[in-house]
Amino acid sequence: MKKLIIYDTTLRDGAQTEGISYSLQDKINIASRLDSFGIDFIEGGWPYSNPKDTEFFNYFKKHPLKNAKLVPFGSTAHPARPAHQDKNLISLARCGTEYVTIFGKTWDLQVKEVLRVSPQDNLKIISGSIKFLRSQGKKVFYDAEHFFDGYKNNAEYAIKTVSAAILAGAQLIIFCDTNGGTLPWEIKKIVQEIREIISFGDFGIHCHNDLGMAVVNSLICIEDGCSHIQGTINGYGERCGNTDIVTALGVLKFKMGHTVSCEKNLTQLTELSHYVSEISNMIHRDASPFVGRSAFAHKGGVHIDAMLKNPLAYEHIAPELVGNHRRFVVSELAGKSSLVLKAKELTFDLDKKSARAKKIHKLIQDLENQGYQFEAAEGSFKLLLEREFRKYKKFFELLGFRVTVEKRENNELISEATIKLKVKGALRHIASEGDGPVNALDSALRRALADFYPALAKMRLSDFKVRVLDAVEGTAAKVRVLIESQDEKESWTTVGVSENVIEASYNALADSIEYKLLKDSKPRA
Repeated sequence: MKKLIIYDTTLRDGAQTEGISYSLQDKINIASRLDSFGIDFIEGGWPYSNPKDTEFFNYFKKHPLKNAKLVPFGSTAHPARPAHQDKNLISLARCGTEYVTIFGKTWDLQVKEVLRVSPQDNLKIISGSIKFLRSQGKKVFYDAEHFFDGYKNNAEYAIKTVSAAILAGAQLIIFCDTNGGTLPWEIKKIVQEIREIISFGDFGIHCHNDLGMAVVNSLICIEDGCSHIQGTINGYGERCGNTDIVTALGVLKFKMGHTVSCEKNLTQLTELSHYVSEISNMIHRDASPFVGRSAFAHKGGVHIDAMLKNPLAYEHIAPELVGNHRRFVVSELAGKSSLVLKAKELTFDLDKKSARAKKIHKLIQDLENQGYQFEAAEGSFKLLLEREFRKYKKFFELLGFRVTVEKRENNELISEATIKLKVKGALRHIASEGDGPVNALDSALRRALADFYPALAKMRLSDFKVRVLDAVEGTAAKVRVLIESQDEKESWTTVGVSENVIEASYNALADSIEYKLLKDSKPRA
């Protein structure tokens, strides 16, 4: 099979995701990471549309990438001016890159109602734009926008637009499912027909995920002869997103047997996915294929028993191939086998047939029946094992706390927490204000411990979730609080359950701090 070209557009199409706003440094960092991973082409942005993208390309003029080709993105010339006077095209030519990507209209509806020119004039715009960029020494990737909608509506005209781009000197034609509404069998039929009509040249595919089929549609096009695939890390993009390059890479290499430039680095795929989600300030999806936290997690007792005998029973590839790892989830649904395996993973030697194993298994079932969830709170689970193995040494003792919320005449809302602890034999009685009752309680707890455990200054709360467990009880319902914390080395999650959200929050906060102190302390017998 011929080598495939991987074209990443996270920094342009992915940046259009609702909730994502990359700084210049964010874009530089992501581009550098994609470059070291081995992506072939990185679409850096639309320089004419905003100063940030212009600065981005100016930066890489002085600090060129080592492996990838950087590509600016823009449109064909404005209908009101010739290509050589179009500021958008001129800005693309000045980016200092070997390649340029432009998009043009393929769908006659878009030509008439959006661009508002005649079909013939649109062909001249496509041709003139590409010829101008070619005259500036650029290799041009041409994105045939709304190609599949255009082909279904007026196949003859859609082919004319592609032919105009080829004749003008486009290096590559990329078929775009811009609205993301084309079904897999439609994609397959159209690409096969196009390959019969235009038998020369290379083609690429760019899909959106509005039907949840961007990856499969892209892979179908690869099967039918396209050699270039576009997408974004984690499938980021406008509306429902784009082809997820992470998932596509896993399938292309490990299921379809294709060669890709970055294949020697696929053991870093999980790390790359998490890196981009972190910079994007997006929660990483646990169920993401190949790279999600749950992608190789096993919870059911029958599954875990089978996995112990042969991992192929419930895993389609070895998780190490993509830099992920197998997880055995501890829950009421799992048997003692999973408990033993999880304990071993956390360096506890537990005999499946021992009384201790039976006791811990029963305890977990009872706690989960109360609303605890250890599969999502491995920090609390490790503390549970520490206590049951009698290795656990309390770092502080709670004597009591009080939380008040006061709304004043000026509409100001004040939250204050007072906490009383015993720490290393000393009494600590501290009050602290916060943005809310949980924040105030967290602040008071940390202040009470700060003099004894200065390492807590390096720990921060990174996520806070509240789940109502029995909604029919209304405001008296039991709640589960999950808190994710992190320091400079790792992150961990702890859980608290109570009918009182403040008590549940305290339990999760206390576990989180205990976990930090425990892992930082010297090993104890």
